[in-house]
Amino acid sequence: MTGRKYPIGVQSFRKLRMLNYPYIDKTHYIEPLLQGTAFFLSRPRRFGKSLFLSTLASYFRGEKELFKGLYIEEAEERMARAEGREPWLEHAVLYIDLNISNYNAVEVLNVRLSNNLANLEEEYGVPVLSDLLPSERFAQLIKNVYQKTGRKVVVLVDEYDKPLLHSLSEGARELHEQYRKILAGFYVVLKSSDEYVRLAFLTGVTKFSKLSVFSGLNNLEDISLDPAYAGLCGITEAELLATFSEDIDTLAQQLSYTRAELLEFLKSEYDGYCFSTNNVHVYNPFNVLNVFKKGILGSYWFATGTPTFLVEMLRDRQYDYPSLDKDVMVTLVDLENPHELIDDPIQVLYQAGYLTIKRFDPARRRFALGFPNNEVRYCFLNLLLRALLPTKVNLTVKETDLFLDEIEKENVEGFMTRVHALLAALPYPTNVTVETVEWTYQSLFYLLFHLMGQHVRTEEHSILGRADFVLETATTVYIFEFKLWSAGTPEEAIEQIRKQGYAEPYRSCGKPVRLIGVSFDTEKRNIGEWKEEAL
Repeated sequence: MTGRKYPIGVQSFRKLRMLNYPYIDKTHYIEPLLQGTAFFLSRPRRFGKSLFLSTLASYFRGEKELFKGLYIEEAEERMARAEGREPWLEHAVLYIDLNISNYNAVEVLNVRLSNNLANLEEEYGVPVLSDLLPSERFAQLIKNVYQKTGRKVVVLVDEYDKPLLHSLSEGARELHEQYRKILAGFYVVLKSSDEYVRLAFLTGVTKFSKLSVFSGLNNLEDISLDPAYAGLCGITEAELLATFSEDIDTLAQQLSYTRAELLEFLKSEYDGYCFSTNNVHVYNPFNVLNVFKKGILGSYWFATGTPTFLVEMLRDRQYDYPSLDKDVMVTLVDLENPHELIDDPIQVLYQAGYLTIKRFDPARRRFALGFPNNEVRYCFLNLLLRALLPTKVNLTVKETDLFLDEIEKENVEGFMTRVHALLAALPYPTNVTVETVEWTYQSLFYLLFHLMGQHVRTEEHSILGRADFVLETATTVYIFEFKLWSAGTPEEAIEQIRKQGYAEPYRSCGKPVRLIGVSFDTEKRNIGEWKEEAL
């Protein structure tokens, strides 16, 4: 703990500035927005979307005192002179906040919309129209406020998609469709009321393709992938060093790290998010602030939301888990105009921040997605492992370490005994295919090894074929080949490793290479025999 105040959970720009919290100046992003009329920004949760909306609200309310020393203070004076207007003109700001925890019924959404509109009607002293539908009431509110103030209004919508995200699971399709219809009618008001709107800015986690705000509101500019706004949410490397340099030194001393060691850890755990084609990376601000406040290098962001339905979807579709940690290829069209996300877990994983942009190929207009950092990688893989295991099998971090202990001691016998015990706890499968069994067991091995923090490869390619599993520790390389469902003996598995050249890439690695053949007991649905040989 550094003793400094940190704005964890603070979404009010006014509060942040009045209480003198550390603030990374993002006001230079306001200037280009003033040249347009309607924008949409998608970013993962807890990346600062709400704070930026609050910053916009304070700017348009003319709260000049809050911007002292920031970029926009001088820029506003300059823009006002160029446009022949008074600086810091005050506009009515209609702030719609849909960020509540649980949308479990249509009534919840209707009440939330109604409460937002009622508060705004009271704030600006216009007629209360509670007998109208939310969409009709919204349209009338915009017009009434415009007529009363004599200036176009600013509409800011925070977490526009929260109800839709809460109804993404397979069992909530009907509720999801009801929400979609209500919100489509509500947001399309921004198009019909365009003559009264100075600026509309919507934020959310996802871009739902079938929501008419994106088809009906044809002047809505999606800046989610725009390189000009790549650093709008999150903390860049330069911003981290400029704003938190003393905090880094203090924390490093508390944890007995050098400054360089701490920076390397922060980068591997919390950096790596990329939201554009220009390879600008940002740190997760929620993690950074929590680490400095609490002095513990924890997984704070991941703990605030569990993507259970996504994990279940990946499991039910027998998704190739190792590919999540390689290159998941998507097109520019996929990210700019996504399919209905309820049917595409990869796009939801990207939008929600569990995958991020690793590379962009402009020639093919294609992105490679992957885990942004170690926090997300290991926490997400742990969830995948737990989804494969029955509830009674609680594979804790301590128990995972026991597997690691055996490998580090090069005790393959002990390790295989523990794996046998783990597989014995799985429920007895019925009516399953050979492919399903192979996927289940290969996935279990991959996740288990990966969570032990080792260098893991599955189906590693060689010239003549690919090994089922390669585990590389600091001292030894293990190459596994599994023979499931009476497909062969351990000896035959080892012979396949040799014949197909699976070990050839490791002959010059300077480490001993161990070949391990494993057969599967069809009746017991578990490891039967296994054999180990040196290369």
